[in-house]
Amino acid sequence: MLLFFSGWLPRFLIGMSYHENARPNLNPRQISIDILSGLTVSLALVPEAVAFAFVAGVEPLVGLYAAFIVGIITAVIGGRPGMISGATGALAVVMVSLVTIHGPEYLFATVILMGLFELLAGVLRWGKFIRLIPYPVMLGFVNGLAIVIGLSQIEQFQTSGHGAHPDQAEWISGTLLYYTLGLIALTMALIWLTPRFTKIIPAPLVAIGVVSLLVIGFQIDVPRIGDLASLAGGFPEFSIPMVPLTLETLAIIFPYALILAAIGLIESLLTLNLVGDMTDQRGGASQECLAQGTANVVTGFFGGMGGCAMIGQSMINVKSGGRTRIAGITASLFLLSYILFASTLIEQIPIAALIGVMFMVVIGTFAWNSIRTLFKIPRSDALVVITVTAITVVEDLAIAVVVGVIMSALVYAWNAATRINAKKRPSVQEKGALVYEIEGPLFFGSSAGFRELFTVADDPDHVIIDFAKSRVVDQSALQAIEDIAGKYHAANKHIKLRHLSHDCHRLLTRSGQLMIDSDDDPDYMIAADYGVKLGVFGSDH
Repeated sequence: MLLFFSGWLPRFLIGMSYHENARPNLNPRQISIDILSGLTVSLALVPEAVAFAFVAGVEPLVGLYAAFIVGIITAVIGGRPGMISGATGALAVVMVSLVTIHGPEYLFATVILMGLFELLAGVLRWGKFIRLIPYPVMLGFVNGLAIVIGLSQIEQFQTSGHGAHPDQAEWISGTLLYYTLGLIALTMALIWLTPRFTKIIPAPLVAIGVVSLLVIGFQIDVPRIGDLASLAGGFPEFSIPMVPLTLETLAIIFPYALILAAIGLIESLLTLNLVGDMTDQRGGASQECLAQGTANVVTGFFGGMGGCAMIGQSMINVKSGGRTRIAGITASLFLLSYILFASTLIEQIPIAALIGVMFMVVIGTFAWNSIRTLFKIPRSDALVVITVTAITVVEDLAIAVVVGVIMSALVYAWNAATRINAKKRPSVQEKGALVYEIEGPLFFGSSAGFRELFTVADDPDHVIIDFAKSRVVDQSALQAIEDIAGKYHAANKHIKLRHLSHDCHRLLTRSGQLMIDSDDDPDYMIAADYGVKLGVFGSDH
């Protein structure tokens, strides 16, 4: 038993989804780095959770409980060690209308259903479809989210950022503004300078500690975490959402749950890819879906607002050296300890210090080299990057990614469609026959161009269409082939098809268009008879 745990526990804490060459050694130094990184992340989680709770229209503890429960469950069983999850703004903006109309109990029920949708996505292994998101979309997502994180910090320069009613919001000014800007600049400078002296303690933690001591020691009057809301509370209690178990309730929460699940999974899986690129990790998409689903089902029963992966806090963790599950677990446990025991202490931390940390995250997250490469990459890719970035900022992440994927797919389809062409040559084997050598993929986008390649009236009585340099992809392609065959048949001309792939063979068989098999083409074993004039296909070499 001891040998089992001695081998299993370190692998679990490191994370079973790590790429073998990227797996860090679980030694005392790495453990200490992860714990300190978790402490840093936990401090950054507090104002975010409180702010997003306000956005969603619920009590601050609802956001803090979500950050704790979602954070610890995904840290334990998530698909990517190093990722941080919790209450997020992308979900909060969707929740607010539900809470306003129906109340927080309906929100908790919605979060549970949201989690079930995410569990279904994990069971069906839909997480693998994240691979279909093109790099320009990923680039736009990263840049857009960096801008969103930066803009969210600007709100702290308003009085509504620390407790006032939104209708009474005013921009801070005078001495308070100068103090705030100075503390932000000091925080950013300390984060930049600290790694030049030591890497044992995460730079953001050093900056938060120094700035906090400075503010407390000199009694500088600037907004602190305690001005947002009181963090004091008890351990989250289990309760079943007090909503009627009727179809009417399901009709209310179903669309919200579906939208929240889609946004949560997209943001989580994109963050998973981003963290994976930074830490050389692979896989884990479906596992992350299961982890997010489990976390949201549980948090719904414990009075939390639900959540998903947080790119800002994940970047803080990774750049602070957090590489194993220990970092995420300790971040959540520290957060719980603030609620239970240390609320008065944490409430003294100046918000300016946390703003400085997040500004450094923005600087580190934004792909600055993308600005230069926009003028070098294809215009279509540049347009996708700009569009996804803009929609992420103006609308939300889910819509931005869907639009980006559709744009990329249309561009790919257009480019592939324009590559269809044919070379005409006399047949070597059959005297008097004309060979069309098709080049490029034949699919719905190129089927119209394929039809235009043939001059039926001018061609001889025997025509051969050679697909050795092409690929027949879908039903539209099969229909295009059948249409051309019909035209030659109507003109009393004989047509043969050659070198169809195994994939096309299966498509033709499935559609009922493959009538005869022949050994005339031993490499592909493909033959089809479209009727009286459409003959058996052999080789022309």
